[in-house]
Amino acid sequence: MNIHKMKVNIKAKIITITGRVQGVGFRPFIYNLAIKFNLKGYVKNNEVGVYIFVEGEDSFLNSFIDEIDKQPPPLAEIIGITINDVIPLYKGQFEIVQNAIETSTSKMAIISPDFAICDKCKIDIVTKHHWFYNYFATTCTDCGPRYSIVQTVPYDRENTSMSKFKMCSYCQEEYENPLNRRYHAQPISCHNCGPQLNSSIQDIAQRIKEGYIVAIKGIGGFHIVCDATNGDTLKQLRKYKNRPTKPFAIMFKNLEELKISANISKNEEKILISKEAPIVILKKAKAYNLSKYIAPSIDRIGCFLPYTPLQILLLKYLDNPIVATSANLGNEPIIQDIEEIKLKLPFIKNILDFDRDIVNAVDDSLVQVVDEKIQLLRLARGYAPFHIKLPKKISKKILAVGANQKNTIALAFEDNLIISPYIGDLNSLKSFDFFKRTLETFKNFYDFEPDIIVHDKHPNYETTKWAKQQKKELFPVQHHLAHIYACKAEFCLSGEYLGFSFDGTGYGDDGLLWGGEIFVGDKRKYNFKPIKLLGGERAIKEPRRVALSLLFDRYPLDDVLSFKLPFTKNEINLLYKSYTKNLNAPLSTSVGRLFDGIASLAGICDFQTYEGEAGLLCEMAYKPKCKSHFQFDIKNNQIEIDFDYFDKDIVTKFINTLVEIVIFIALEEKLEVILSGGVFQNKILLELIIKKLKKQNILFYYQRNTPINDGGISLGQIWKYIENISMYNYKSF
Repeated sequence: MNIHKMKVNIKAKIITITGRVQGVGFRPFIYNLAIKFNLKGYVKNNEVGVYIFVEGEDSFLNSFIDEIDKQPPPLAEIIGITINDVIPLYKGQFEIVQNAIETSTSKMAIISPDFAICDKCKIDIVTKHHWFYNYFATTCTDCGPRYSIVQTVPYDRENTSMSKFKMCSYCQEEYENPLNRRYHAQPISCHNCGPQLNSSIQDIAQRIKEGYIVAIKGIGGFHIVCDATNGDTLKQLRKYKNRPTKPFAIMFKNLEELKISANISKNEEKILISKEAPIVILKKAKAYNLSKYIAPSIDRIGCFLPYTPLQILLLKYLDNPIVATSANLGNEPIIQDIEEIKLKLPFIKNILDFDRDIVNAVDDSLVQVVDEKIQLLRLARGYAPFHIKLPKKISKKILAVGANQKNTIALAFEDNLIISPYIGDLNSLKSFDFFKRTLETFKNFYDFEPDIIVHDKHPNYETTKWAKQQKKELFPVQHHLAHIYACKAEFCLSGEYLGFSFDGTGYGDDGLLWGGEIFVGDKRKYNFKPIKLLGGERAIKEPRRVALSLLFDRYPLDDVLSFKLPFTKNEINLLYKSYTKNLNAPLSTSVGRLFDGIASLAGICDFQTYEGEAGLLCEMAYKPKCKSHFQFDIKNNQIEIDFDYFDKDIVTKFINTLVEIVIFIALEEKLEVILSGGVFQNKILLELIIKKLKKQNILFYYQRNTPINDGGISLGQIWKYIENISMYNYKSF
């Protein structure tokens, strides 16, 4: 009778959990939770996520489900929980079922990003006599590689580049013990059974001390590494890389060392030590003691902390911070193979490699803090693949192929929207091969074959040309509207907004080069007065040409010839012919190009050696005490700024004018505001606009967790298609 009564009180449920729930210690978490609440059943991975059959007393089941939702493992991200009542099976225990993958019509388990080494593993590798002491590939379920080593879902060892390494008895015991934090840590290994280095860490550290430039394998590719205080070495590196002024990222041993060279807020510190461990753009401190060749001409540096055991062990042998920049040639993806290092970077003679293959190359993420909130500039290691849960399932599979610069791709299927890690600028065959390889990776992950391909309208984008070669239904989206829709996607917005889309250049609906567009809903209502780019694309690399065009627009040729300018008189005459006869002088409404012209007129940048350099130098030149701005006029919805081209505060007044333009139009239109496009990477500009929008009680949005630059275009493209076919009508923050 007692046994019968107990069985009557038992209830059972099947729970399916989707999201980032594989390879993050979710099954042992469920196992220990079931033991805690005296529940029976089993848990297993499937191609959707995690599948749980659980039975026990009703109150314990409710507590079990509540704790799953409120206290998941540190690396997990639950996006959906489905619960169904079923008939009890009266199991005798709770167990973890291994390798029991259910057949599914599609793979939907979300691939996790690669994460930084956790605090417990940090202790393991520096604790003498510990099994993992000094082992460069130490990891557990709370940290380490995921995306970079996985070939397909589910995330099990046999589907990763760890499959060739057979676990020793010690690692096997930890791997199989549900009470151990290394339970089913797929990359688990040790000195005896795991990946091995091709050289000693001490030897490579000695080479760095001696002033050599070395290459060191990371999670998603190789870094070029050298002493960050050695000016002679850095001059050599800039020469070898043909990188005159673009800043290098600096890796510091710890926060204490970092704080000597950079000022850091609480939020910036929180991001630096997070599981994502990105490069964070910080202001140089007064005590800055690194080489001036790290970041010439600017007051900011990209800083990060060691995020792999190998990096921690290396820095233990070094006295100074190190440059740790992606190993690649210009416009090419990060190198992931030692032979390619030898072929393409022959100046590097010392290479620290190991024999765990990188399946999927992935660069370091880059962020800054704006208005005390994160702004993600490069979506990569730690953050990508990036997943957005759609509120309803969609009937078609959608692929968005992004822009030509800072390319990412995005996929939508069922109720999932996934953005790839940063692919890069598609200006070389190698880069475009990487684009195609990344696409194949994600198609393989999810058995994905698109029904619809969404692309930019620019006919010469490699992604557009590729899309048109596919035998699929196509859906073009204008570049600057895609920026607005990327922000709408991040915040799950639909309907009409006042969208400010400011960037470098993009193909406009009228065939001009847009870049200073203001949308009401999907309609471009305002734009900046077009300027002529003298020399076409050459003007992008030479801000002086934009400055000259601005002068031609206002002054007679004889006056311009009398000005002190970075041209010969013959050059000015030739370019004036180009200006008047419209010879290789395309029109552009770009705010980014206006920044270039202003930078040249201010005498701070006539030639750009990297994208956005002029804008960054304008940030450095901004004078907070100057509150004035130029007058502007809006005629027929075209914005014209009345510049004083020889004002000593031209940079500051120009930035202040952009702020005033945004606020003026926002007050006129009386709509919630969206800010998107690469120009809004300008921290000073964005924070000034935010401050004034708040003062006017205008609700606004700008991207934080997805790139506000062209890295977000694929996201905007796919969201535009979803909203266009009226699948959704919702709005939520």
